[in-house]
Amino acid sequence: MEARLGERRICVATSGRADYGLLYWPMRDIAAADDLTLQVLVTGTHLEPRFGETVRQIEADGFAIGARVPMNLTDDSPGALARSTALALTGAVEALERLKPEILLVLGDRFETLALAQAAMLTRTPVAHIGGGDVTEGAIDEGVRHAVTKLSHLHLTTHGEARDRVVRMGEAPERVHLVGNPGLDRLTREPGPDRAALEALLGLPLGQTNLLVTFHPVTTLADRGMGELEAMLAVLAELPDTRLWITGANSDPGGDAVNAALAAFAEGRANVSLHDALGPAYLPLLTVCDAVVGNSSSGLTEAPSVATPTVDIGLRQAGRLAGPSVLHAEGVPSAIRTALARAMGGDVPGFDNPYGDGRSSARIVDALRSAPPRDVLLRKRFYDGEIPNV
Repeated sequence: MEARLGERRICVATSGRADYGLLYWPMRDIAAADDLTLQVLVTGTHLEPRFGETVRQIEADGFAIGARVPMNLTDDSPGALARSTALALTGAVEALERLKPEILLVLGDRFETLALAQAAMLTRTPVAHIGGGDVTEGAIDEGVRHAVTKLSHLHLTTHGEARDRVVRMGEAPERVHLVGNPGLDRLTREPGPDRAALEALLGLPLGQTNLLVTFHPVTTLADRGMGELEAMLAVLAELPDTRLWITGANSDPGGDAVNAALAAFAEGRANVSLHDALGPAYLPLLTVCDAVVGNSSSGLTEAPSVATPTVDIGLRQAGRLAGPSVLHAEGVPSAIRTALARAMGGDVPGFDNPYGDGRSSARIVDALRSAPPRDVLLRKRFYDGEIPNV
């Protein structure tokens, strides 16, 4: 994909499969804009073979990589992640000094994102942040997200409650935009593959019934959520006739233990298909599965738009806004079993999605295009006023 050379350089930073899926259409639309220039900074698990080296998907999609910032994610211990974060910080500073973007666009709440925002602060690069103001009480992401908000200069929120929280954190209302979740643009703007094409992508046939399963560490718990994971797997073991499509955990502390448990569960079970990452097959598979199970935010933010029920397990997503098709289950077998039976039976009150209409990318591009110049953006004032009505 050949990016146009516009007046305002926007560097989009992506650190893994999850944020890239949401950033795909904003990247496409920035690249197509006459007055914007797209730069792409890749870091995190994208560059790690043990996480699927998903940078190859970005290149296959036609994006030119402007900077690669390796983090050497060798393991998920606190010390190793601290060293990896230091590499991200120094590498991102060097990349931003070379690329000289007018705005760095980041998404979400991972520790890599915080390092990128710190690098932007050190290089006087304004930050536009997608996803501020959300709540996830079960993950260290909660603190990271709010820290990135305070390091950012332009706020692109995914729902009204999040917008109001960002303003209550002292961010000027004129800098806070309600855009929706850009991941939904992929559902409205891309024709999904037919069943045969999806099965070719997956390398296996779909089952009569199918579940999409993702479980990430619960980083605020002492056991990193392993008790919740064991409870979930105990229930899934009772479903030998259901095809279980399982994706690996992220690189959070405890991710290696989660992935080891998933690999042990998959061994010898013909109905289990375990993947480091599903890439372009993920959203089409989400569309045809009978339910989403686990603790991924995708079950809350994307699944409702394709009328797929979600069983959200345990604490990781606690406090996050959810629609009526999301069934929350305590991380014990009995609660998971009950919620899963409801989901697979279609016993949910509706599929309203509070995260938007699938037209977020255009709003994001408009906000980037209309943002004040760099030096004006960098000057922030703490807002003590009322939350404006929108």
